[in-house]
Amino acid sequence: MPRKTKSKKTTAVLPVMHPDAAGVDIGATEIYVAVPSDRDPESVRSFQTFTEDLMALADWLLQCQIRTVAMESTGVYWIPLMQILEARGVEVFLVNARYAKNVPGRRTDVSDCQWLQYLHSVGLLRASFRPAAEVCAVRSPLRHRDGLVELASHHVQHMQKALDQMNLQLHHVISDLTGTTGLAILDSVLAGERDVNQLASLRDPRIRAAKETIAESLVGDYRPEHLFTLRQSLSLYRTYQKEITECESEIQRFLRQLETKVDPVAQPLPPAKDSVKKCKVIPPVRALALREEGYRVLGVDLTTIPGMSVLHVQAVVAEVGPDLSKFRSAAAFQLVDGPLSG
Repeated sequence: MPRKTKSKKTTAVLPVMHPDAAGVDIGATEIYVAVPSDRDPESVRSFQTFTEDLMALADWLLQCQIRTVAMESTGVYWIPLMQILEARGVEVFLVNARYAKNVPGRRTDVSDCQWLQYLHSVGLLRASFRPAAEVCAVRSPLRHRDGLVELASHHVQHMQKALDQMNLQLHHVISDLTGTTGLAILDSVLAGERDVNQLASLRDPRIRAAKETIAESLVGDYRPEHLFTLRQSLSLYRTYQKEITECESEIQRFLRQLETKVDPVAQPLPPAKDSVKKCKVIPPVRALALREEGYRVLGVDLTTIPGMSVLHVQAVVAEVGPDLSKFRSAAAFQLVDGPLSG
């Protein structure tokens, strides 16, 4: 009876596409770097995250003749090293950490930096989108502004809570507590005014609620502990509004530095649609200015697209910039897996 021969398992060897590739595992206080084993007897090294150590890391990579580096987008820890490496002429592949971990074949006893170096060398990693430096300069204060807006909204909620605790229903009869009428009434209340008719007389003519309804909503129990909370919350709200205004000025300063694709004076925009002229989120004058700025930078008026507001256009400019050539198709733009971060 013939013997059964066991089939030998064959392991496919992937071709090396990037021989001068390194892998970097980013941490808050320590960074591990792997280079090809033939470039240095100590092919894996660790560095601290102080600037001098990052400079030494870059020097070592250049000494090992590394031309491209793969690193995961861990928090914001990768930003300083990426900027230093790019300044030295090293191409950086910023990789979505989830994507790198999902590549099959990873062994638990292989360190992250070595695994990244291998995957990058055989061309299995895809770099996440990272806009130009001048676009990132716009994006940073824009995202900071979004954070300030969120913090300001928390203090509006604190004001509403203080009013509820005093059974003042002002925020239920006017649409915006931080509008002209709401702020005028709150300031008068905190100044000591308790005559509800006098407070209701501060009503802006554009408010739909009747003066009598506003007066009725201001009858309550003006307790000192809740007035204290209301005072501090209003003060903090105004502080954040001041910071938001400064942040918007900084955003506009960076936007003006972006290259002009279309001169709005030579090729003026057609009349804006009503959603821009009657914008409720920001003043109409500012909305029109943002529309024109987006048109200057992008070369097209994106507000003509249904559902695209001037703030959406501003976000497009800040997140991806005017150059969309890195996206091979509309689907690739829609499905970009990030990070649009940093």
